[in-house]
Amino acid sequence: MGSIMLSLSFRSLAFPVAISFSAMIFSGSVSALSLSDISTQDANSGLKAALEQGSSSAIAKLGVEGGFMNNEKVKIKLPEKIEKVRSMLKLAGQSKKLDELEESMNHAAETAVPLAKPLLVNAIKSMTLSDAKKILTGGDTSVTDFFREKTSVSLNAQFLPIVKKVTDKTKLAANYNSVMAKAQQYGVDAGDDATVEAYVTKHTTEGVYIMIAEEEKTIRQDPLGTGVKIIGKVFGALK
Repeated sequence: MGSIMLSLSFRSLAFPVAISFSAMIFSGSVSALSLSDISTQDANSGLKAALEQGSSSAIAKLGVEGGFMNNEKVKIKLPEKIEKVRSMLKLAGQSKKLDELEESMNHAAETAVPLAKPLLVNAIKSMTLSDAKKILTGGDTSVTDFFREKTSVSLNAQFLPIVKKVTDKTKLAANYNSVMAKAQQYGVDAGDDATVEAYVTKHTTEGVYIMIAEEEKTIRQDPLGTGVKIIGKVFGALK
């Protein structure tokens, strides 16, 4: 099938100006993107609702006791460098300390995650015309990609002091340093994982995006199942 030009108008969230996407050209079946009957207002409302629902659900699932520890998709495990010498560390009497360390790292992540919500909300509010276009035409991970691009730096900055506060109040930092020092005796180079707060912060941020991706997948697979009519209308047109 030849190229089909779709002319879509969207109102930017940052500027109250409707701009036509008349230059958007798609090859193949028109059923891959059937948005021609959806108004600018509905498109914007559907996108915002999906972003809000996906991010809020992800944070709600992570920012509770066991949110990280009991979810294998985001569970923060010991650094790979330590895992490689785990058997030797256990023989050296570090078994209990390893278990406590893993549990404490995940608890620190669960404590920090609620801070992500206002940052994600601000990202939604600042969504531009270009962002909207990417989300609608960018494929199955475009919502997650949007949040990763807009918030990764700020999330790390927000998480780090909270994680550090948790590690300072507990034996987490001391345990981590002790285990890492012991691992170095077996030839392990700490490298980027030298401090527990940096390691936990990195994986906390990644856990947020992993869960947002899970929520996005659910929305795209069954937009009507979200119970939000406008999400069903807009994302249903993308199926």
